[in-house]
Amino acid sequence: MDAAADLKALEARLLTEIDNAATLAALDDVRIAALGKKGSVSELMAGIGKVPPEEKKAYGATVNTIKTRVSDALAARKAVLDSAAVDARLATERADVTLPVRLGPLSEGRIHPVSQVFEEVVEIFADMGFAVAEGPDIETDDLNFTRLNIPPEHPARQDHDTFYLNQTGDGARMLLRTHTSPVQIRTMMSQKPPIRIIAPGRVYRIDSDATHTPMFHQIEALVIDEATHMGHLKWVLEEFCKAFFEVDDVKMRFRASHFPFTEPSMEVDIDAAAIGKPGRWLEILGAGMVHPNVIRNCGLDPEKYQGFAFGMGLDRITMLKYGIPDLRDMFSADLRWMKHYGFLPLDIPTISGGAAG
Repeated sequence: MDAAADLKALEARLLTEIDNAATLAALDDVRIAALGKKGSVSELMAGIGKVPPEEKKAYGATVNTIKTRVSDALAARKAVLDSAAVDARLATERADVTLPVRLGPLSEGRIHPVSQVFEEVVEIFADMGFAVAEGPDIETDDLNFTRLNIPPEHPARQDHDTFYLNQTGDGARMLLRTHTSPVQIRTMMSQKPPIRIIAPGRVYRIDSDATHTPMFHQIEALVIDEATHMGHLKWVLEEFCKAFFEVDDVKMRFRASHFPFTEPSMEVDIDAAAIGKPGRWLEILGAGMVHPNVIRNCGLDPEKYQGFAFGMGLDRITMLKYGIPDLRDMFSADLRWMKHYGFLPLDIPTISGGAAG
């Protein structure tokens, strides 16, 4: 028998073995025997060097054709056997669709209520046209207090209220920021009005009881331009409260107060009917028109620019909305608490749906 006949006989034998393979394991054995490192087709390819020069071209083309046909036959047979295996599993496996769904361990994870409220508040203000601004947790005394028009003798600057760090080489006094207001200062110093930002983040104060922790979350807002007035401030706060507490109307009360960085300043209360407890007032934030000294300290002209600012504790409004009695529980790492108050990962807050649990 000549070489061409031998090659044809090999191809026919391999195709027959492929057709006769009844299982995926048997088919893989045929594949290794034919195309493996020491397989019959691979040995043919390796032996091309022993073929006379005038026959190499025809020999190589024939071997490549065999290899292609065998590979195609293997793929086709594998598809048939894969389909048969699936059919066999479907014939023997049955799922009782009446059984309750077992969610498994991945469903036990929860989004912390403060994280959920953080995202919701950002979305509400983004819908009003506010950008998110961020800054470092470790700040200078100058940005945290001085440029905010807070005098040296103010209680907030004392060691019993603020976490101070060691001085830097240039003598600057560093601290853990007591509010996110330094982000407002950084923004006014780095960009020209109009400015419309919110500054959410962690803040730190030396305090700890049922409604205070040494670290908590705050969000502040700043608007600076040539025409903003207190009417705009009241509208923004009212629209925020309606969106956040998911009510059609909210009654608000503005009480005169004093903050070094705003003038005039006010405390803002809402009717507790917004959380289903009518008949009492809830203090939720402080606000006011930005003090001219603060604008001047940031290199802007207070005769030309004005605006408003406000700040609120994210932890506090989370407690109000979801009836959480003790702030310290939020940081206790109690999985039972998280399972009760937390949110499923796919409960993404929206303007229309809020942070529904």
